Amino acid sequence: MGAAGAGEAGTGAAGGPSRETAGAAKAGAAHGTVGYTRLWRDDPHPLRRARWLAGAYADAPLATRVRDGELITSSSQPSLMARMLQALQVRDGDRVLEIGAGTGYNAALLAHRLGDTHVTTLDLDPEITEAARNHLAAAGFRPAVVTGDGARGCPLHAPYDRIIATCAVASIPSAWIGQCRPGALILTPLATGLIALRVADARHAEGHFLALPAYFVPLRGSGPPPQVPTHGLPSRPLLDDSFRFLLNVAAGHMEPVEALALWEHEGRPGRERYGVTVRGERQWAWLDDPEGAYGWPLGPPSGLQPGLQPC
Repeated sequence: MGAAGAGEAGTGAAGGPSRETAGAAKAGAAHGTVGYTRLWRDDPHPLRRARWLAGAYADAPLATRVRDGELITSSSQPSLMARMLQALQVRDGDRVLEIGAGTGYNAALLAHRLGDTHVTTLDLDPEITEAARNHLAAAGFRPAVVTGDGARGCPLHAPYDRIIATCAVASIPSAWIGQCRPGALILTPLATGLIALRVADARHAEGHFLALPAYFVPLRGSGPPPQVPTHGLPSRPLLDDSFRFLLNVAAGHMEPVEALALWEHEGRPGRERYGVTVRGERQWAWLDDPEGAYGWPLGPPSGLQPGLQPC
């Protein structure tokens, strides 16, 4: 299993080291490139400090770590973070694992709700975990902050009642399910959506996507997301979010024109009509029914399958 571990990411980005210490602004888009303006909480210049404060409190994502021009981690749009935490449905006494430490902000909210000893946040990058640990301590929180491969979870503090990932996956890591108690909930970005999986046992889980869109940095080490083919498609359906979601769910497993026919035949279904099932080594996404006519294997395709392929 490749190294993994990502950070919080939202629906876009703007740069700086963390939501607590920096704000950011995107630049250079007119020239086909994206640059970042780094803004610091302790900047001696009052105007730049005011821009940092405005960025820190804006309902927008912030790039928090950029390395060699590549976005490594970012802090999610605060309203999206709140909706994800609401969907996580934590209860008193729950033990929670967060995959992707980011700035530590999400872990601070969880620790405030559940207590430090019930929260573990994990990231591959030691610079990210060190910064998150410092931010949390400055805010008065001391949950477990672990440096490690996000795809492997954190067996040291298992079993968990909730796992929340702030990075996108192409399929559900088996370690996450294996480290959960029966009845636990896993919430993770997948295919530009958020899937909420209810765990039955160490090898089985199932659930539906939430209705809201979500675009996240991929789990590091998992490889780039699959290419979404659009050849042969008219432009109008590509403007519809629900159709683009179907293309992402079935990426590499269905021809674009067949996806369009399905989408129109089924009444242009929204995200909440789709789900994911994990049964041992098998994982698939589906529309309406896990045993129904429309299902697509999760993970990289072994080759484009013609037609609509039930799992």
